[in-house]
Amino acid sequence: MKEFQRVQSTDLSLDSFDPISDFPECGGIGIFQGTVRNHHEGRGVTALKYTSYTPVAEKMIRQIEQDIIQKYGVSYVRVIHRIGALDIGGSAIIAVAYAPHRREAFQACEEAVERVKHEVPIWKEEFYSDGTSQFVEGCCIRKDHAHDQHHEDHHHIHANHQHQH
Repeated sequence: MKEFQRVQSTDLSLDSFDPISDFPECGGIGIFQGTVRNHHEGRGVTALKYTSYTPVAEKMIRQIEQDIIQKYGVSYVRVIHRIGALDIGGSAIIAVAYAPHRREAFQACEEAVERVKHEVPIWKEEFYSDGTSQFVEGCCIRKDHAHDQHHEDHHHIHANHQHQH
């Protein structure tokens, strides 16, 4: 199987992933590719910047992949996430799952994206058309852990702090 970094500072590509032909038992492919859009909550977005704690993010993404392979009994799950500056239309994340059937491929792909988005230390800063920016709430915070409530409250306050550029 191909070996590659899960957190990348260069453009993401589906070419990073192993081909479905390497998994003849699989008839279902789940793919999600998240790109930068030009708006968020009614505000014009001009660009994004992702930062991460890369050594931990790498380990966590690989563990999430393995957890999902076990949970759904799928043959292949891989996720890559971009860090650095991205323009509108740039790919921020790609997740791929191969499974014998479509249902498991879709479920595995969706859970991989959701878990990476909410658990892995990768943070998204949005830059707006009015010249301000802010870190987006919800990245790297699991809502289902009661002991995280203090951190959510702190993050919410930080997320609403705007920076002038």
